Amino acid sequence: MSELFIYTLFIFIIIILFLSIFTVDQQSCAIIERLGKFKRISRPGLNFKIPFIETQSGILSLRICQLEVEVETKTKDNVFITLIVAVQYRVLESKIYEAFYMLQSPVNQIKAFVFDLVRAQVPLIDLDDVFSRKDDIADAVRLELREPMKDFGYEIIKALVTDINPDANVKAAMNEINTAQRLRVAAAERGEAEKILKVKQAEAEAESCILHGKGVAGQRQAIIEGLSQSVDEFVKQTGSNAASVMDMVLLIQYIDTLKEIGANSKSNIVFVPHSPGNLSSISEHIRESILSSEILKKT
Repeated sequence: MSELFIYTLFIFIIIILFLSIFTVDQQSCAIIERLGKFKRISRPGLNFKIPFIETQSGILSLRICQLEVEVETKTKDNVFITLIVAVQYRVLESKIYEAFYMLQSPVNQIKAFVFDLVRAQVPLIDLDDVFSRKDDIADAVRLELREPMKDFGYEIIKALVTDINPDANVKAAMNEINTAQRLRVAAAERGEAEKILKVKQAEAEAESCILHGKGVAGQRQAIIEGLSQSVDEFVKQTGSNAASVMDMVLLIQYIDTLKEIGANSKSNIVFVPHSPGNLSSISEHIRESILSSEILKKT
């Protein structure tokens, strides 16, 4: 009988020890209640409690937690968008009691604050400005959350707007607007390039025409000067007058031209019917040109 009592007592002691000893993980704390009333906070490591009298009501993590809240709202220009707001928070070690007992659901409380703040801020901003002012929205959420949640034992470390999602149709319209703007700029640049190319081409053609005209003028001037010298030499040597000499020169050139045209089987030159006697009028024009050039030289 004594052995059974000892064995039973030994088992009872083991159960008592098992119910009395518990451990708390690092960066955590345990809330201990005695008969339903808060008694103490157990820190990380090995801890003891009185079996059947003291109970472990809960565990609070002291690590930084992140809560992502999806908020649907509309902008100032009546476009519905969905924002993802990430709130980083942690329990204050000095206010563990408040963090455990004052809020029944801290996550839902934070979500409610975020919903209210975002839906108060975004309707004051146009859609295009929401993307550029997302940091202002996040700062407003953090500042508005910080003081109320601090009284409840939570520290708001950071609030971030991690994503902004307009309606799919709005996205497509924004992309089309951006594409149209870029195409308009590209067309303007392409037109400017074509304009520059055409201007440069026109300038090159004008310069080419000027140079060609100067070349033709120089060529004719050289021909006139050569004919003048030849006629003068022929007149000195033969004693003939200049008019007869010019008629002879023109007749020779006329015959040479006909010879060159007849030698080419693929020639497409058409001559108006005339007679060599008409060369006198041509010679008069040439003499007038020679006289004009001589006058220009003297002036």
